[in-house]
Amino acid sequence: MKSLKGPQMMDRSHSVSLRRHQTVTLSLLFLAGVVNFLDRSSLSIANTTVRAEMHLSGTQMGWLLSAFSLAYGIAQLPLIGLLDRVGTRSILGGGLILWSAAQALTGIVPGFATFLVLRVLLGIGEAPFYPSGIRSTREWFSSATRGRATAIMSSSQTIGLAIAPPILTWIMLSVGWRAMFILLGVFGLIVAVAWIAFHRARRDTIFAEPEPPPVVLESAWKTLIRQRAVWGMMLGWGGVNYTVWLYLAWLPGYLQDQRHLSLARTGWVAALPFLFGALGMLSSGVISDRLARTGWPLTTVHRRNIVCGMVASAGCTFVVAYSQSTMQAVAGISMALFFIHFAGTSGWGYVQAISPLRYVASLGALQNFASFMIASAAPVLTGWLLDRTHSFTIALGICSAVTLLGALSYATLAGPEGMHLEQESPASVV
Repeated sequence: MKSLKGPQMMDRSHSVSLRRHQTVTLSLLFLAGVVNFLDRSSLSIANTTVRAEMHLSGTQMGWLLSAFSLAYGIAQLPLIGLLDRVGTRSILGGGLILWSAAQALTGIVPGFATFLVLRVLLGIGEAPFYPSGIRSTREWFSSATRGRATAIMSSSQTIGLAIAPPILTWIMLSVGWRAMFILLGVFGLIVAVAWIAFHRARRDTIFAEPEPPPVVLESAWKTLIRQRAVWGMMLGWGGVNYTVWLYLAWLPGYLQDQRHLSLARTGWVAALPFLFGALGMLSSGVISDRLARTGWPLTTVHRRNIVCGMVASAGCTFVVAYSQSTMQAVAGISMALFFIHFAGTSGWGYVQAISPLRYVASLGALQNFASFMIASAAPVLTGWLLDRTHSFTIALGICSAVTLLGALSYATLAGPEGMHLEQESPASVV
């Protein structure tokens, strides 16, 4: 038997090193995503309990929920250019530390004003997660495997949201909502240490695709903002995030206030729609990769997934608004989240497919910023309508309309013919 020598041995060593780093990167991103969405959903789970203890109105609770999303969206802007220059290890690591510290301090919050400040800090800290994750998967995975990698990373969102209701409800009933926030913050700090210790973002000779020169903030802004497709993606992604954020912020409150479920039962029932969301994400990744292997352009695959998924989700949300039973409402919410996350996973895939590597993180951050300026209206508008109508019907109807407008934006403005950026050579990593 011939022994491996020279280039053959180096190729095998490089391949093993590549696959090891792909595994480490994807595992840490998945874990960070679970923490991210456990923290993000914790106030939704504790909604009625916090409102009762701190004597908050639905509008005040809406502002606490929207303060996070507004801060999250605005904090995307400094990431444009900065993330490509500094790297995902430092930016995401710092974000993990900030958001976990804010989460832990929420456990000792004395009043509404301090609560609002900590929610802003939580939003700022969580902002780098998706742009960092998209940059990492675009950098380390080939076009043939990137769909599944993105879906696995993104599925941490709905898996985190799915396990949050039963687990966090159990913790809250056992030790109280304040201790729940502290425990989540400590868990996040542990993940931050693991990310900084084990993730390596620097590329080396095992990659055939050279690292593109980083872009500066002004250059990224001027280049991206002139693209018609970018405007379509920013507006369209707002339709995705409006739906996601409405259900994330108010699903437990909806089940308790509108469907009169107990806190303990809500913890289990609320998990089901988010499990369907995770299934939608994974389905999107598998279908996208399968179509890509048959020769379909990734821009076509992802754009069709987005538009079809958003239209279907809007229809399901409209059904929820006029559901006569709890079972019908939960089924409608489950399918609405399945389709919106099917679309959302391809939304991130579309960023990767339509953009050169050097602009991927910046485009992801810009898209996220614009979408959260739109989506931030969902929690506070829903709370305001709840105070005045004692019903979620109008809020759900508005959500359905916003989602349809987002689909229209992707269908008309966000086509690849509206993006004029110079592409690098295709990646050859696997």
